[in-house]
Amino acid sequence: MVALSLMIEGQDGLTWARWRRLVAEAEALGFAGLFRSDHFTNMGAPDKDSLEMIVSLSYLADHTQHIHFGPLVAPLSFRHPALLARQAAALDDLSSGRMILGLGSGWQEREHTHFGFDLGDTTTRMGRLEEGLEVITRLLRSDEPVTYEGRFFQLREAILLPRPQRPGGPRILIGGNGMKRTLPLAARYAAIWNGVYLSPAAFQERSLALDTLLVAAGRQPKEVQRTLMLTLIFGRDMAEVEQQLAWRHTRPEFTGKSLEEVCSILSQKGQALVGTADMIVEQIQTYIQAGVEEFMLQWFAMDDIKSIHAFASSVFPRIAQ
Repeated sequence: MVALSLMIEGQDGLTWARWRRLVAEAEALGFAGLFRSDHFTNMGAPDKDSLEMIVSLSYLADHTQHIHFGPLVAPLSFRHPALLARQAAALDDLSSGRMILGLGSGWQEREHTHFGFDLGDTTTRMGRLEEGLEVITRLLRSDEPVTYEGRFFQLREAILLPRPQRPGGPRILIGGNGMKRTLPLAARYAAIWNGVYLSPAAFQERSLALDTLLVAAGRQPKEVQRTLMLTLIFGRDMAEVEQQLAWRHTRPEFTGKSLEEVCSILSQKGQALVGTADMIVEQIQTYIQAGVEEFMLQWFAMDDIKSIHAFASSVFPRIAQ
C-alpha cells in the first residue's frame, strides 16, 4: 500500500484563507497527509506572505480528524529543540497521534541573515542537528528529568509535562539524501526517512543503505518508513500539462524538446511526478517497486483546487492507499 500526501511551500504566499481551504480539501478528498515547509521567507526576492509553521499546524490539528501532518522540515538552525519537542508533543496529543515531527539542519542563508540566525557551515549545521535530535528524543522519551551538555544545547533536570500521550511522543521524520550524514542520523533517531527528488533507482539505493545502517544501529529495517517528496505536475489532458509546464520554454536544457520529452526527463531524474493520470499512476508504480511507502507531493498552485480534485478523483481509485 502507498499513501499520497500534499506538501505546501508555506513561505510562498500561504495565507489563512488558502490554508483553511487546503486543510479542508486535503481532509475531504482523502489525502493521507498535509505537510508544509518551515521558512521565514523565500531564498530569493520578492518576499511573499507566509504563515508561521506551528501556529498553522495547530489550526490543522484542531480542524481535521484523519490526515497526518507536520513540517517538511523544521530547521534546528532557528527552532530550539526543547521548545519544538514541547510544541510537537502538544500537537500530537491535540490530534490524537497524527503529528509527524520532520527535522532538518537548515539550509537557506537568506532567511537566517534577515532574521538574525547563524546558519553556519555544513559541519556546524549537522553537529547542531545531531545534538538537537538527541535533546528532542531524550525529552520525548524520558519520564525522568534529563540533563544534557552539548556544544549547542544544554538541559539541566528538564522534563516535559504533561508526558506525551503517545509513548515516545510524535514520530520523528528526517529528510535528506546524504549517505554520510543524513542517513546515519535517520538510522539512529527516525521513525520515517524522507528522500527528496530521487529517481526510483537512487531512492532504492539509499533505502538499501539505510537498511544496513539500521541493522548496525541495532534496529530492524521495517522500523523506519520510507517516504519521498516530489513536485506534482498534473493535467487532466496533455493540453493542461502543457500549461503547467509553460516555464520550460525559459530553460535552455529543454530547448528543442517536445512536451513528452520534457515530461520524461523530469520523471526519470526524480524531479517530479508529471503528466496525466495514466502517466502519473505508471510513475507511482515504479516508485512503489523501489520501496516508496508514501509520497509528499509538492503542490505550488495553492489556488488551483480544481486540479487537486481532478488528481484525487482520477488517481486515488487506481492506487491502493
